[in-house]
Amino acid sequence: MDAFFDSSDAVRSSQPLRYVQQVSFDVRKLPQWKGRLAEIDVAYETYGELNSARDNAVLICHALSGDSHVASHTADDDQGWWEIMVGPGKPIDTNLYYVICPNCLGGCRGTTGPGSVNPLTDKVYATDFPEISLGDIVESQRLLIDHLAIPKLLAVIGGSLGGLMTLEWSIRYPERLAGAVPLATGAHLTSQALAFDIVARNAITSDQNYRNGQYHEFNEIPSTGLAIARMLGHITYLSIESMRKKFDNNEQNVSRTLKETLQDTLFETKFSVGSYLAHQGRKFVERFDANSYLTLSMAMDKFDLGSTGDELAKAMCKSQCRWLIMSFSTDWLFPPFLSEELSAALLKSDKRVSYCNVKSECGHDAFLLQNDLQVYGEMVSNFLMYLQDEQRLEPGRKTGYGSGQTESLRLTLEQEFAQKPARTDYQQILELIPAGAKVLDLGCGKGGLLTRLRLRGHERVVGIEYDERYVSRAVARGLDVVQADLNKGLGYFFDKQFDIVVLSKTLQTVVDVEFVLDEMLRVGTRCIVSFPNLGYHKYRKQLSDEGKAPSVDFHTDRRWYNTKDVRFLTINDFEELCKIKCWQIHKRIAIDTNAQKSITDDPNNNADVAIMVLGN
Repeated sequence: MDAFFDSSDAVRSSQPLRYVQQVSFDVRKLPQWKGRLAEIDVAYETYGELNSARDNAVLICHALSGDSHVASHTADDDQGWWEIMVGPGKPIDTNLYYVICPNCLGGCRGTTGPGSVNPLTDKVYATDFPEISLGDIVESQRLLIDHLAIPKLLAVIGGSLGGLMTLEWSIRYPERLAGAVPLATGAHLTSQALAFDIVARNAITSDQNYRNGQYHEFNEIPSTGLAIARMLGHITYLSIESMRKKFDNNEQNVSRTLKETLQDTLFETKFSVGSYLAHQGRKFVERFDANSYLTLSMAMDKFDLGSTGDELAKAMCKSQCRWLIMSFSTDWLFPPFLSEELSAALLKSDKRVSYCNVKSECGHDAFLLQNDLQVYGEMVSNFLMYLQDEQRLEPGRKTGYGSGQTESLRLTLEQEFAQKPARTDYQQILELIPAGAKVLDLGCGKGGLLTRLRLRGHERVVGIEYDERYVSRAVARGLDVVQADLNKGLGYFFDKQFDIVVLSKTLQTVVDVEFVLDEMLRVGTRCIVSFPNLGYHKYRKQLSDEGKAPSVDFHTDRRWYNTKDVRFLTINDFEELCKIKCWQIHKRIAIDTNAQKSITDDPNNNADVAIMVLGN
């Protein structure tokens, strides 16, 4: 098949799943199923081996059109829908983890859904299949996990609809999972996303072959309506950038051979994008059931954990797991702000959260594609590794780096720090932070200060960083880091949530200094601020004698034209601001970093770095 038609659906087919397993549950006695379903079948596939401790199980929840076949089992098996992520040596490494992927309730690939036979009537359910919720889907998965005798999942991972299931797992069975990884999702859909689903459902039900949902009785399917629904869906999975690169208005962009494969289609194929959508619609009709599409899309649309920050925080406070949340910059089906809202709600509940908005051109489908795998795959891999290690610590010992897989990292970091001493201001800041203090580091970079605190035994350390590359590096060190812009404030956090808030050599990059410092003093009992001092005599001399702007950025290769600094200040300037704002300076430290010593004599002239400890 021509690469022009490649998509996240490319590997999926209607072929029988060779390694699928199925288990049946009598649910008549369970209150949540009473009067709705008598029994349910759950189709699932597993990869890897469950260890003797039964603590290495990872549950993967699929998106709306997915199924249990997340990856191939053997070299001659069909590829799975997340082949790039699951398998030996891949980010979700089946040499390390026991991976379970069930087809969700309401689907059409082995688990009970509208196309299944109702055991009470011996007829296809069709529209008699009850309306279900995400809670019902998760409940069916819980039955499977109990059947497999797994007391607690290492993690639940899912994107899009699978991400909603991940959220539902975290609050419905908080004690049953150690970690949650929702990708390209949110606590609810936007009105725009709902609108596309409404049009898609109308396309299906308006098809003359739909026959009020009883099309099975006539050996027909509403193929036109279902294809249009999928075409609409594919538009929402792409982005402006990916569509611009993939398509143009030249009808010759599609080869003659491929045009011939679509010659009997009812849909317009004059433009290349039309041919692409027609192909995706046709392929989807071959493998999916229309009533399942209606059932699952409605369950997805009705999911809503809260329309306000307070409502969402109240819902998410039930969770007990550690979180890795990822959005994708060009996703307009689940825009990044939904993941930001989710992260904020969790942080307000003082949960352990890392969040990254992955820069991508691939839209909503990015989490299924190779393009950005190096970023999101690496973060998932590292997150699972540290998660497993934390779960194996002795009861009550949840600080620092443990033993097991991360022991090698701990030793590596200790050796690295021994060979390359910390920045002078880091050494001073570490001495200012009391043992066991809860610390928030703003502009944490790769997590150098936070890592040192973790090695020292601090249990609760959190970083805020804007640069995606640094967020990824910090997560690789087992840290909790949230990608955010300091200039928008610290609304993620409640008053006095931390003992210490640190802003280390970042003040000069802040646009609204008063606002950011006010926010620091709101969320922290004490604040530690370090900054380069432009009053340093060598900087003054360079400016006065050479007439050149001094380079005071922490990165020595930065100059006035490529620095991130937006302002330059002196120790006297900062102290004057504190006096105006009535901020109390509890401690002043001035450093000559070249001489590696503290300065007490005329620090505004003789020190190139200052550290201030502030309070209200």
